[in-house]
Amino acid sequence: MSPAQTAAVIDLAAASDASEHRPLIISLFAAFVVATLCITVWAGRQTKSAADFYAGGRQFTGFQNGLAISGDYMSAASFLGIAGAIALFGYDGFLYSIGFLVAWLVALLLVAEPLRNSGRYTMGDVLAYRMRQRPVRTAAGTSTIVVSIFYLLAQMAGAGVLVSLLLGITSDAGKILIVALVGVLMIVYVTIGGMKGTTWVQMVKAVLLITGTVLITFLILLKFNFNVSDLLGSAAANSGQGSAFLEPGLKYGASATSKLDFLSLGIALVLGTAGLPHILIRFYTVPTAKAARKSVNWAIGIIGAFYLMTIVLGFGAAALLKPGDIIASNKAGNTAAPLAALEIGGGGDSTGGAILLAVISAVAFATILAVVAGLTLASSSSFAHDIYANVIRKGKATEKEEMRAARWATVLIGVVSIALGALARDLNVAGLVALAFAVAASANLPTILYSLFWKRFTTQGALWSIYGGLAAAVGLVLFSPVVSGKPTSMFPDANFDFFPLENPGLISIPLGFLLGWLGSVLSKEKPDKGKYAELEVKSLTGVGAH
Repeated sequence: MSPAQTAAVIDLAAASDASEHRPLIISLFAAFVVATLCITVWAGRQTKSAADFYAGGRQFTGFQNGLAISGDYMSAASFLGIAGAIALFGYDGFLYSIGFLVAWLVALLLVAEPLRNSGRYTMGDVLAYRMRQRPVRTAAGTSTIVVSIFYLLAQMAGAGVLVSLLLGITSDAGKILIVALVGVLMIVYVTIGGMKGTTWVQMVKAVLLITGTVLITFLILLKFNFNVSDLLGSAAANSGQGSAFLEPGLKYGASATSKLDFLSLGIALVLGTAGLPHILIRFYTVPTAKAARKSVNWAIGIIGAFYLMTIVLGFGAAALLKPGDIIASNKAGNTAAPLAALEIGGGGDSTGGAILLAVISAVAFATILAVVAGLTLASSSSFAHDIYANVIRKGKATEKEEMRAARWATVLIGVVSIALGALARDLNVAGLVALAFAVAASANLPTILYSLFWKRFTTQGALWSIYGGLAAAVGLVLFSPVVSGKPTSMFPDANFDFFPLENPGLISIPLGFLLGWLGSVLSKEKPDKGKYAELEVKSLTGVGAH
């Protein structure tokens, strides 16, 4: 496709009111949204208690929760960002697929079962078990909200790109309006459906996403006669980079700084999952620790299969589309997968191409809605349960008051996400999610692991770890090329990128662990060994778990 043809593709629906494909695209797109809203309303009628709102009544099986975890985890970053990164940077983009998958081993081996046994609704429940409640819950709630908002940025950016492609919207005002629409839908999902509605939406979305990805993967492989070598060869030739496209170093090997950036990214991806709030709260939706373990096993299988297919999507896009055409559609490459679907279906002038574009884009949008609902639920739950009920009301809030606070928090977080998402619309969504992973691994993971496995860990250590890791990660991001100094930055015309790496994990994650240790050994507080023994028995055996 020439740049002129690509421009026509991008304006597919908006170029003319008489476009024969526009009604089809909008109808398929609307059908996904209406279906998920119906599920949410149905589930909302069954949400009567705090346990229903926060944990879905703990009624989901290991398989159902594994499917929902997959739906929660396979975000816009997975579907759009990774495919785009591979299409533009080849081997170096493929590293996202590996990192996102390997991270689940840390979650399975260290966090899933002990966390399910030790907590009730949020991460703050585990941390506050043997420490001073109010300061630790405040810190846990703050960290949860910040990590969730970072993750929400990626989903909002992905939504803006996706719907703009579908409807042919090219103006900045139009894209911002789309981000606002996603925010409103997200607020509706959480306030009405709670965890039950969100879980069912995530399960449906996981099935749709896997089905759509299998379809496009099959069609791409079919075009190359199921010869992966031909696919990779065509991708390398079409990329203009030759064999370098299939070798390390295209993005992360040009300089010492870029190599450090790769190391930083790898650490953040592998350690971040076990500290992500919206993943952690999923372990509370099953009735037993065994079911929690089983759900992670299912999730690893489903997610592993999906990430293998993203490799085909990315290299398929590189083989079918010119790099300039992908960048013309979106600077960060986020539209590579939908454009590949359009091309494999017959191009912009064909009904097959329009149908595939509509289906894949609608599935990706359903992906975004499900993930933003999960993120918003995690952050609003943490605010209501940790900060409002246990800090502000000192444990005296009723379930009704707690749920009301969660719903108001949902609205506020939605508004903040809309505002920040509008600024992040030109950033690669996989890179944005990697930032959320870095913040989670810097602030949450050290505190969770120390709390579960180190008897000398104290309240001061927890506060130093959470606030120190959080401040380091967020501070370094603010002064990195993600925010300023590059054409794809949030503020491309500004220049305050004093920290050279795009991901802060290399500095902020070790610092979070160091501060947790240092705060504990310097603390005058004596750890409650009896409480630690109770927590150890509870986390390992499930005795007394909710």
